[in-house]
Amino acid sequence: MKINYLKELLIDFGDDVKFEHDLKKKNWFNIGGKAKAFYKANDLKNLIKFLKKIDNNEKIFILGAGSNTLITDNLFDGVVIKLSKNFNNMSLLGENIIIAGSAVLDKSLSDFAMKNSLSGFEFLSCIPGTVGGGIKMNAGCFNKEFKDILLSIQAIDKLGNVITIPSKDINFEYRKNNLNDDLIFLSASLSGVKSTSSSKVKNEMDKLKRKKEEAQPSKIKTSGSTFKNPISQTNKKVWELIKESVPLDKTFGDAYISSKHCNFFVNKGNATFNDMNNLIEFVSKKVLEKTGVSLEKEIKILE
Repeated sequence: MKINYLKELLIDFGDDVKFEHDLKKKNWFNIGGKAKAFYKANDLKNLIKFLKKIDNNEKIFILGAGSNTLITDNLFDGVVIKLSKNFNNMSLLGENIIIAGSAVLDKSLSDFAMKNSLSGFEFLSCIPGTVGGGIKMNAGCFNKEFKDILLSIQAIDKLGNVITIPSKDINFEYRKNNLNDDLIFLSASLSGVKSTSSSKVKNEMDKLKRKKEEAQPSKIKTSGSTFKNPISQTNKKVWELIKESVPLDKTFGDAYISSKHCNFFVNKGNATFNDMNNLIEFVSKKVLEKTGVSLEKEIKILE
């Protein structure tokens, strides 16, 4: 659809829809151009209404925390949807089940579990994304993944139909699952283990966070792990393959490889999409040439 037609079609949504909206400050890389349309969904009723208006005639991208997303500098020819604070709620069901909206930050979910003396969520304190993104990529660290705590998800397809899917019906693998890409996650039910005290849970969280801070860069323009660990091809971690294959001082414009962890790529200040993408492709090519291992991206690229 052309932008003018979209404006006519979506006039009922008022200021919740922005056209040719800047995405640069909505991702951790601080890279990107504009989206043809940007919709902030305030509640489920309006999200359903919006999707039915679009009627699956547009490319749709769901933007969470933007912590693992590289966005094109060109106009994204589609609609970016951001779920509002109404999808950012948490509640306790019984003594060990948490219901969390998909816009809830992983760290917030971990904190909520700690305050309710629930263990099993500690690893989430080290993941800089949202519940929805975590489910999408089966995010994890320190030998724990979303699949280990997930009971079920509530989702909506791009035609506005709401469905519930038990985790037993989802085939989770390392950083992926078999769920349809058309699904937009709304909320999740997650199960923990009752602990004797919240301080015991907090101590475990603090221990994991110290490990992360020792090994990974922070407070810089990065998007987390760039590539997945190639577990089916080699026993080596991806950072080991990069270290032995690539000159680590290689840069493209302001895009460079972190000296603290070489699977983290950084925007020094004014890196473009092409700078960062060229660095990613360069590293991928060099690792393949040197080791024969084909790397798969962990970050999502919107172009």
